[in-house]
Amino acid sequence: MKNAKDELQHIILGDESVSRTSKLKKTQSFLRANAESSFKFEKQQQLKSKEATAIIAFAEKENLFYKPEIQDIDFISEGAEQKVYHFDDSHVIKTNAGIFYETWLDYFNSLLIHNYFFPATAYTFLGFKEINGILNSVVMQEFILTSETTDLKTVKGFLSYNGFLNKRNNDYYNDELGLIFEDLHDENVLSDNGILFFIDTVFYITPNFYRHP
Repeated sequence: MKNAKDELQHIILGDESVSRTSKLKKTQSFLRANAESSFKFEKQQQLKSKEATAIIAFAEKENLFYKPEIQDIDFISEGAEQKVYHFDDSHVIKTNAGIFYETWLDYFNSLLIHNYFFPATAYTFLGFKEINGILNSVVMQEFILTSETTDLKTVKGFLSYNGFLNKRNNDYYNDELGLIFEDLHDENVLSDNGILFFIDTVFYITPNFYRHP
């Protein structure tokens, strides 16, 4: 039986056939291939700019632009990295410019890792959208109703049990998996009848991730 690291490495590094690949994985695979061939030695700002140019061409070719208008009347809230809008009775959509990540590849890796750990709040990638001249991703996610304020001690205990140790404040790491897991304050982790729902996550891959178990 594969362990978590085997499965995560397959998710991040695997190349499924295009016909079986989700929009999210298709885009991540494109960005990974692009990074390996083009972006290794670029400075961050230059890298992100070139990445965005490549994404726009890729999205046009693969029909990956989100065309519906996002209405201000549907706006719910916003944080440092994204805006949240009502979508339907059970889902929200989120626009994200990827500002927490050095590259768009890092952002898509984070989405894939989130979906592996938290299928109840998995992201569905709907496409890209240019908003005020800035490239954004558009994702859909289940809308979670809460019954109580999240106890961050409970979050810490849950993550510790699953191998993520508290580094500082609301940031964690898992040395065995080679993952950093950050920004887990009580607006990013919701609680309903004692069940935790991780809705906004920020994962970073470290060099340990690529080492075999």
